[in-house]
Parts: sequence; C-alpha cells; structure tokens
Amino acid sequence: MRWNGQQLGTEEPSALPGLAKLNNLVRSVQTPDFAGVTFHEVLAKSALNKVPRQSEMPFGWTINPYRGCSHACVYCLDPDTPILMADGRQKPLRLVEVGDEVMGTKTRGSYRRYVRTPVLAAWNTVKRGFRITLADGTEITASGDHRFLTERGWKYVQRATDGSQRPTLTLKESLLGFGQSVNEINDPASIIEEVVRTNNGLRILSIEDLGSEIDMVDITTGTGDFIANGVISHNCFARPTHTYLDFNAGDDFDNQVVVKINVADVLAKEVAKPSWGRYPVALGTNTDPYQRAEGRYALMPGIIESLAHSGTPLSILTKGTLLRRDLPLLAEVAQTVPVDLAMSIAIYDDELQKSIEPGTPSAKARLATVTAVRNAGLDCSVFLMPILPYLTDTKAHLDEALRRVKEAGGTSVLFSSLYLKPGVKPWFMHWLQRQHPELVPKYTELYARGQYAPKEYRTWLAARISPLIRAHGLERGREDPATGGIRSKALGMLRNDAGERVAFASDDGSTGARILPSTEQATLF
Repeated sequence: MRWNGQQLGTEEPSALPGLAKLNNLVRSVQTPDFAGVTFHEVLAKSALNKVPRQSEMPFGWTINPYRGCSHACVYCLDPDTPILMADGRQKPLRLVEVGDEVMGTKTRGSYRRYVRTPVLAAWNTVKRGFRITLADGTEITASGDHRFLTERGWKYVQRATDGSQRPTLTLKESLLGFGQSVNEINDPASIIEEVVRTNNGLRILSIEDLGSEIDMVDITTGTGDFIANGVISHNCFARPTHTYLDFNAGDDFDNQVVVKINVADVLAKEVAKPSWGRYPVALGTNTDPYQRAEGRYALMPGIIESLAHSGTPLSILTKGTLLRRDLPLLAEVAQTVPVDLAMSIAIYDDELQKSIEPGTPSAKARLATVTAVRNAGLDCSVFLMPILPYLTDTKAHLDEALRRVKEAGGTSVLFSSLYLKPGVKPWFMHWLQRQHPELVPKYTELYARGQYAPKEYRTWLAARISPLIRAHGLERGREDPATGGIRSKALGMLRNDAGERVAFASDDGSTGARILPSTEQATLF
C-alpha cells in the first residue's frame, strides 16, 4: 500500500495528545480518500486480546485491527462559501472540484505564507450551522467542528460535544486572512509566498447558532487549508477505548484512527504457539474490522488466514459492505473451521440512518451484503442493535425491518435496546438534543438509573418484537434478561474448557446477544 506524500508534519502536535502514548508509532498519515481522518500506523506487539473475567463482555478473545472507526463523516462549510482559487477568482465551494487549484498556506521558516495547492477531494454532509460575523462585514457559515486560523493558532467554532477541552473561537479575537480585501486581488501571483498578516477587520463580532441543520461541503487540499470568504479555513481532522490514548470518545473516535499494520503477522505467531487453545475469536466487538479504512490496509485477509490455518473458529460482526471482498476466502476457510458472520443493521429509515450513522453504508447496501453472504453458502445473522426508544421501536418499523432482513436471506435476527455506556452518553444526548429535542426528557428519565434501559422497557420491547421475529421465521432463541436481546437456541451462552465466556457482543456497545461458533469446546451454563 502506498500513501506517498501523506505523512503529517509536527506543526500541531498539541492537536494529537494521544500520540505520546503510541511509542510504537510508525507514522501518521492523511489521504484524499478519507477527508477529515488521520490514520496513526503502529506496530502492534500483540494481536489477540483476552477479555478479563470480570468484564461484562460475553466473549473471551478478540482482535481489533483498528482503534476508532473511519465510517464517520467530515465537518464542513456552507456550499455557497466563496473559495479563493489560484487564479485569483472566487468560486462557490459547491462548484470547487477535485483537480482545481486554490490558495492555501504553508509555514516556511518562521512565517506562514500563501501558496497554490491542489484540491484532492470534495465531500458533502449535513451539520448544524453557525454564522460568524467579522468587523469588516465578512460573514461565514460553518459547523461547530470547523476550525479557522487566529493569531493564537487554529480554533474550533464551538466547544466539543462531549465536554472535552479544545481551543474555541471567542469574541473580539481576530481571524487571519484577507477579509473583504480578497475581492481586490487582481494579480494572484503577487500574493504567492506573501506572509500571512493580521487584519484588524477580521475581529469576531458574533457567533450565532442558526438552530438548524444545513447542507455543507468540505474540500481536502494539499496544504490542509484554503481561503474561505477571505479567511483561512482548516480541513477538519484531528469512542471509549480512544480515551486510553487521551483522544475523546466523540469526534476523535471518528477522526483519529489507530491502525495495527502488522496485526496479521503478529497473530500468525501467537496462534502458532502450542499454548494457544484454539478458542473462538471475535472480530467486530469494539471497532468495525470492515470499516472504510480496510479497503486501504487490507488487514482482514491475513487475519482470517492466520486463524483458519491454526484451526481457530472465528466470528465477524460488521456494518461494512467490504465484507463481500473476502467472501470467497471465508467460504474456503469455513470448510475447515467454524465461521460465523453477522451484519449490524440497526436502522431502516434512510433519513434517520444518515443522521445517526452518517458514514456507514445504507441499510439497503448492508442487506445486499447479507444476500451475498448467503449466496456464498454461509449463514448470516442480522443484529438489530441498538433499538432506539421512541425512534425505531414502533411495531411498523420493526415489522418492516424484519421483512427486509428475511427478504435478503438473513438466517436469524438478534436484538437489544440502546446501551449508553460512559463516554458515549453525552455524545448521543447531544445528537438527540439537535435532532429530536422533544425526546430529551424521555431519554433522561429512561436512562436515569444507569447505562441500560430499565427492565420494564426491555420486557416491553421483547414482548413487542419476539412475535414478529417468530412470524418472519428469524427466531434463534430465548430472551437475554440482561439486555433485552436473545440467546442462541442451539448453543445458549457458552463457556469453553478454559472457563472463558465465548459469546458475542455488537459493535455499538450492546452485549450478550451473539454466540461464537465452537460447540466442540464448550458446555452450557
């Protein structure tokens, strides 16, 4: 794999606090295919993760080739924002295309200077809008996660949604750039290598929350920035496992992805040891192994081959349609070791899915992957997880979801209600406040006593969905009282000969609803 010329410099080390703990870091890279995401490539010392006995997670061994997830979207500007092109013209952001040249900035020696830079990628999303008004009359609309250059460095429009600290714009400080004088640039060559200077007209007078979601666009450039309506604008890049690296559990989970580039080689050595008991291994228990980055790094084929060669059963849970790439390999190894596949498809309303899972494949695309798995001769369960109270728990939504799963060829459905673990709850509640403020009081009451929905709700949910699962022929077994999910009728909750719990959990934090595929080494408890 080649990501030539994409290695990060050290201009903003403070923006990446977690890197201090990555003493095995090889490099940090950005690539046009993943605008807004930074990949930190590391050399892993181990691949297999043994789950502590005291853990609530109902599985014994995992492999997580990635920390964080590149399924997420980017943070952007209003599509009509004028962008300064390399020829001195201004063009609306929505019309800027890959291959265009724009004006950016680059630090040379002690000074930041204006330079030409190519547009490497362009992206669309929907975000809550904020209007920034400057002293010279300049107005610019951006998301709260967008950054602009000030005299004191890059600063975000708004504070982080999860409460973590980050530099934020304040009234009376000044942005850097040309401001309204950008309209007077007649000779673009005259500003190349010109030093970026303070402009008194770019003092911030107000930052106004527009109170609504709007269509936005972002571009990735060779310098990592561009001139938006006369001010210098950043390409915005920067959940609970990320806090170990001092990353936050909200945006950083999406934007700072740690990649264990040698994971397959390390795994091959671990499972070749005589001491390895060929215990079932779960992939997808924390972060998605078939997230978009897997298309670049292609770590999964080596992982699958190493497990199969050692006779180790494996389970894969994913939201990623990239699973289809490896179906021939999975079908082949399934002839010698148990292989259990599952797709996570929680939401079947397209608008809601785009809002809460903006970077993931659509339900239609994931259902097509279920069909592809079945056509490859393998079973495929579907995780209806999490079911969102008051949003996706209506009988009509559940019935339609199950109908589509059955139509796609799904062999069973497993469900659980929303689980709001620490670090995720503030992020989710912020989303709820923006998208469904009328539900905030209900969710506050529902989750007042802990991370799980109360037993009364889980019992009600099971009574509603269980008959529908039976009616569609997708039943696997009895209800799991801990989560409101179901246990496998064939296997139940298992322990292997070593006494380890070997069931599966969903990648969204739900637990106790998936069974790993080793009956030979397990006994019911």
